[in-house]
Formats: sequence, structure tokens, C-alpha cells
Amino acid sequence: MNILYLNHYAGSPALGMEYRPYYLAREWVRAGHAVTMLAASFSHVRAKQPQLDPNAGADGTSETIDGIAYRWFDTPAYQGNGMGRMRNIASFLAQVWQQADALVAELKPQVVIASSTYPMDIWIAQRLARKAGAKLVFEVHDLWPLSPIELSGMSPWHPFALICSSAERAAYRDADVVVSMLPKVHEHMASRGLDLKKLVIVPNGISPEEWDGRPEPLKAEVAACIGAAHRAGRHVVGYAGSMGRPNALDTLLDGAKLLADSPVEFVLVGDGHERERLVRRIEQEGLSARVHWCGTIPKAQIPSFLAAIEVAYIGWQRVPIYRFGIAPNKLMDYMMAGCPVLHAVEAGNDPVAEAGAGITVPPESPEAVAEGVKRLLGLPAATRKAMGKRGRTFVLAEHAYPVLAKRFLAACMPSAPRPGQSTIQGLPPRPSQSPRRP
Repeated sequence: MNILYLNHYAGSPALGMEYRPYYLAREWVRAGHAVTMLAASFSHVRAKQPQLDPNAGADGTSETIDGIAYRWFDTPAYQGNGMGRMRNIASFLAQVWQQADALVAELKPQVVIASSTYPMDIWIAQRLARKAGAKLVFEVHDLWPLSPIELSGMSPWHPFALICSSAERAAYRDADVVVSMLPKVHEHMASRGLDLKKLVIVPNGISPEEWDGRPEPLKAEVAACIGAAHRAGRHVVGYAGSMGRPNALDTLLDGAKLLADSPVEFVLVGDGHERERLVRRIEQEGLSARVHWCGTIPKAQIPSFLAAIEVAYIGWQRVPIYRFGIAPNKLMDYMMAGCPVLHAVEAGNDPVAEAGAGITVPPESPEAVAEGVKRLLGLPAATRKAMGKRGRTFVLAEHAYPVLAKRFLAACMPSAPRPGQSTIQGLPPRPSQSPRRP
């Protein structure tokens, strides 16, 4: 099949997050399908931005990564979640909208996937799918506008929230398939018009091959930091991932204060909007002797980092949005590494508890985090090792991308075409319709 995958923030191992589109697409390419990824040239979640061809013009810069045909559209850089990010989103969507006829003629997609975190790309994906007579798939990362409303305090009547709400309802109404990473979304989506027969759950996962063989050694400064803690007779609690408000790292720092007299140090690797403020907190509050921010490390070094520490921390805010479930990438890495997990969460699902891979404590409670650290580090090393082994077994069975990619694509293959809809094999396309504009 020819698959057209719209993901504004798509990345790769060399560029950084988002990784999920890359891993799914790579599996589809290996299965013999052709995948074209449409993405913006600038994304705040990438560690590195792609190099643009100055002669590419409106067609975007083409690049092939592991058999996936990426098409980068030149979008403005931005910081934070203000108007700069809005301009970046609008630029990407406008360019793909304008290129719809050319993209359909060139790529002849049979499946079009809208998957950009925000839902407004459904209008562009719908335009492409209708022109091509293709299957329209909407992939849900987070529930927008509910996520910015409940996580960031955005008013439900904010113009951006209203646009997101309109796009969300259009997606649930018009998509042939809705793929959700979150497992407990059925009631919410049905309340906004989704026929639940369209819904399939495909969570985040890991690529097993990246965990085969010897991992890439840690950067010298990170290895030295962990080594110094161990030589001083201290255990290490680690965190690897984004440094933003949803990651509840303030709770971890507050918990570290309560453990000032315990033989434990904390090592953080990663970057994000909150990094500068958090690093200032570490310095200003006298935590730097026991809490260390060591910058970012390549994804290939994550297994080495997790193998070097005793406990991995992941925390969340106490917000209602998590009643629909969670699907964090870093938790899959933690568990695949066989590292026992301290999970500070209250959500619709809890993979750590489900797998028996660590300890779950209430979110936003420094006391609970400190007590959880003590409990885990007070266990025999063999018990922690058994926790880690259970986590790895769970991930391999439930969250391996070769399995997830097959599940995703199987949902895109209807047993019979709907009235007026082409089959994926290329029977006559749908009657021409005027696309709905946002």
C-alpha cells in the first residue's frame, strides 16, 4: 500500500522525538509498504532539526530515512506555547493544504493518517483522502482541546480551544478509523460523536532490536556522575525524558529535599521548557550536591543510563485528563531496560502496577515520592531485579513496535468497502466531493 502519514512533529533516532511515527512507518516499510511522512521543518520536541534544501521551494525538502520518505515543509521556529507555535502550526497546515493535488498525483495514497498531536490536521488529511479515494485514519496522541484546558488552564472558550474542538468532532465523524494511544477514551470519544466500532487502541512501544547487543556507552560526564555516587556508597535514582510541567519534576526535587540524609542521589538527563527553571531550583535551593542535571543524551545511550542506576522515576500531575489513560514513551524504555520504576500517578491505567515492575505512589506528593524511594532501595537487589524482569517481559509482550504496527495497519484494512468508498486495493474511488474547510 501507499501510506501518507501527516505528523507535524515526526522525528527519527538521529533527530529526536517524536519517535512513534518513525517506528511504525519503519515496520510498514519492512512489510513492503511505501510510506511518505509529511512533517514540519521545526519542532520544539526534536533534539535536532532537519537540513532543508534551499532550492526545494513549496514542494518541501525530501529525505529518505530507513526507507521512509520524509517531506519537510519549511516552518518558522518558535519557543514555548504562544503565538509563535500557532504560526508554526498554521504554516505547516497551509502548505500541505496547498500541495494536496500534487501530493495525491505523485504519491497515490491508499491510506492517509492524521497524527499531529493537535487535531486540526484532520481537515488536511480529509482533503487528501477524498482526492485520492483513500482510507482516512485519525491517530490520537492526546485529547485536544481537553489536554491544554486541563493541563495548562486554557479556557474552553479560547479561540484555539474552539478550533481544536471543531476539528476533534470532525475527526470522529469523518475518519474511517480512529487509533488511540490512550486506553480509556471510549466514553469521551463517544460523547463527541465517534462510532466506537471505528476505534482501535494502539499504545506506545519500543523497538526490540535497539535493545539487542551492547548498548552505546554513556557520555563521559554522565558516567562520571553516576560512578561518583556509587563510589560514595549511594544509590542513584534516575530520570530520562522531557523536562516540562506535566513531568512533575518539582515533586521529585521536593522529595529529594526530604531524603537529604539518605544515601541516594538523583541524576536527570533531558531537556524541555522547564529545564532552566528546574536547574536554577537545584542550584538556589542547595540541592546540587545530591541532584544532578547532566544535559541530554542520545537515544542510543538510554539503555546504558538505565542499566547504571538503581531506580527510574516517572511522575505526573494530579489532573483529571489522565482518567483516560497514559502512554509514555519513557516508561516503556524504563521497563524494557529491566529497571525498577517509581511511578507517581493517578490515572485510568498503570502499566507499572499491571506488570509488577515497581512501586506506584500518589502524584504531586513529595512525601510519597520520598517514601517510595526508601521502599524500593530498601528491598533486596534480587527483588528489584525481579521487578525489572517482569517489566521487560510485559513490554515485549504488549508494547513491541513490530506487533503494534501490524495491529495499526490491520485496522486500516476493511473487510468490505463502505458505500461510495474505494477499497485499499484500488477499486473505483469515492465520488468527488467538496472538501470541508476549517
